[in-house]
Amino acid sequence: MGSRLWHWSHKSRTNGTIALQSQIVSAFAWPFKTLARRMLGEQLYQQARVTLLGESGGLGLDWTWGNSLRRIHPLRRDFGWQAGQPINRYYTEKHFLAEYQRDIRGRVLEIADDRYTRLFGGNRVTASDVLGFPGCSGVTIQADLTKADHIPSAIFDCAILTFTLHVIFDVRAALMTLERILKPGGVVLIVVPGISQVSRYDMDNWGDYWRFTSLSIKLLVEKFFQPEEVTVKTYGNALSAMASLEGLLSTELSQEELDHWDRDYELVIGVRAVKRL
Repeated sequence: MGSRLWHWSHKSRTNGTIALQSQIVSAFAWPFKTLARRMLGEQLYQQARVTLLGESGGLGLDWTWGNSLRRIHPLRRDFGWQAGQPINRYYTEKHFLAEYQRDIRGRVLEIADDRYTRLFGGNRVTASDVLGFPGCSGVTIQADLTKADHIPSAIFDCAILTFTLHVIFDVRAALMTLERILKPGGVVLIVVPGISQVSRYDMDNWGDYWRFTSLSIKLLVEKFFQPEEVTVKTYGNALSAMASLEGLLSTELSQEELDHWDRDYELVIGVRAVKRL
C-alpha cells in the first residue's frame, strides 16, 4: 500500500531526472549506436540501454545481475512501482485475486482505494466502499480497522486487504473487525508479505510491523474464522524472492520463473476466509 503512495509522490521528479539523463547520454552515444547494436545483438543492446539510460522498459535480468548483483544497495528501492508491475503484485493479481474473483461481489470493502474491486468485481459488485484515514482521496469510510465500532455489523459481502495487515500492529483486532462486519457467508481476501524489504513510506508514517509465514497467518485468521473455512496460498521461489528484494519487475522474469512454487520461499501469501452462515 505504502509503496504506491511513494510512487505517486515522487513520480514527476524522478521522471524528469531520468529524461534529462537519457537525453545527455543518448546525444553522446549516438555515433556508436549502430555499431553497439551490431556487436551486442538486439537483446543485450536493449538491456544495456536500460542499464545506462535508466529507461523503464526493464533492467534485463542477466545483464544487470551478471555484472552488479554484488552490491549493498538494491536496483530499485520502491518495489518496482515507478517502472512497472512489482513481482508481489503479479502474484496478487495474476494468481490469488484472479482465482477468487467470484468472491468479489455484492457490497465490497477495500482499503485505501477500490482498484481491485473494479478490476476483479465487475458487474457482480453492487456497492463499493473504501476504508482509509481522513483526507485520503476516494475514502467512503473513515476508520481504523482496530477501532471501528461505528461500522455496522454484517454489512459486507466481501472485504479485500492487499498488503495491509503487516502495517497494523494489532492484527487480531483488525481481524475481529473484519469478521464482525462481514455478512454470514461473506468472504475476506487477504494478501500479506512473507519475504519483503521494509515499506519505507509506511514505516515513516504509521509503521511496518510484520512479516508472515503461511502457518502464522493461518493460525491468526483461524482465531476468528472456522478452520475449515480458511484457505492459504503461497507464491514465490528463490529467484522471484531475490528479484523482488532488488526491486525488479514481473516483466523482467519469465512466466516459468515466476510461476515455479517453492514452499520454502513464501514471497507472497494469500488467505481466503469465509464467515460461517
